[in-house]
Amino acid sequence: MSDSLPVLAEEVIACRRCPRLVEWRQEAAAKPPRRFRDEAYWARPLPGFGDPDARIVIVGLAPAAHGGNRTGRIFTGDRSGDWLFSALHRAGLANQPTSVSRDDGLRLIDAYVTAVNRCPPPQNRPTPEERDNCLPYLVRELGLLKKGRILVALGSYAWAGTLLALGASGAEVPRPRPRFGHGAEAPIGERTLLGCFHPSQQNTFTGRLTEPMMDAVLARARKLAAG
Repeated sequence: MSDSLPVLAEEVIACRRCPRLVEWRQEAAAKPPRRFRDEAYWARPLPGFGDPDARIVIVGLAPAAHGGNRTGRIFTGDRSGDWLFSALHRAGLANQPTSVSRDDGLRLIDAYVTAVNRCPPPQNRPTPEERDNCLPYLVRELGLLKKGRILVALGSYAWAGTLLALGASGAEVPRPRPRFGHGAEAPIGERTLLGCFHPSQQNTFTGRLTEPMMDAVLARARKLAAG
């Protein structure tokens, strides 16, 4: 069978390469916060989500233990996802501003959302080995997203992971490697990598990341994609 996004998704969902992360995702499902106690958790790795013909690919760190790990869709069911999909809707890249479950009707337009790691790590800190175990999935995903020439990295971890994936795919990554920053821009072969602060509560509650700041990055992504 030839490689495709559905084939890749099946492989991601079945993955058990990282024992620590398997244990953590299952423990989160077995001991949920009170507000989620009556919900059945997904508790498996998460494939990417969005438009397979997308020109804009958004890369995050990893699913949240009680967000994507609960709902079964990347960036869905937590505050970071609320912020991201609201911004995508304002940018005309999503048909609605909310993302609460896999069957909520959300559809992305010219955008695809994925992550460097596909399981929630403790303290949001995957080990280098866990990152490297997952990286081949991102390499294949970027290869299958044929039109995905504009990559938006949410945070420094996603920026570094995306550079590694591009290098592994054969792209010539500049040396020294481009440094992450909000609004940073780096041409990598036929692609352009943009940096955006991660929409974590730590960033959004403190004002380090504001809606206009994220809107500006997505506007830049759309302009580059159109050009």
